[in-house]
Amino acid sequence: QVQLVESGGGLGQAGGSLRLSCAASGRIFSIYDMGWYRQNPGKQRELVARISSGGNTNYADSVKDRFTISRDNAKNAMYLQMNSLKPEDTAVYYCYAQATITRYSRTTYDYWGQGTQVTVSS
Repeated sequence: QVQLVESGGGLGQAGGSLRLSCAASGRIFSIYDMGWYRQNPGKQRELVARISSGGNTNYADSVKDRFTISRDNAKNAMYLQMNSLKPEDTAVYYCYAQATITRYSRTTYDYWGQGTQVTVSS
């Protein structure tokens, strides 16, 4: 099995910064896309940012120019630098990874972390 563990959430102030980390471990052969999603109660989970194994990125319009996604392939880790925080960034943030678990199959599997709460006060 593959485990994703997020860290770095917590309380931030409007205009401030937080940095989220995601560490992948377990039976991993190769990780392809990774991403951050967020969700509030009663709402659908939404994409925040996504990054390919080659470093190509895409962002939700609401976070462009404020958030930066990055990854360290050697460490199977991913990060989200969140600057200029807004109260509307408050949500549970989830780490996502698409991975293969063996060299003998190209089948990819989707994995999710447990989520980390980010709360931004005004």
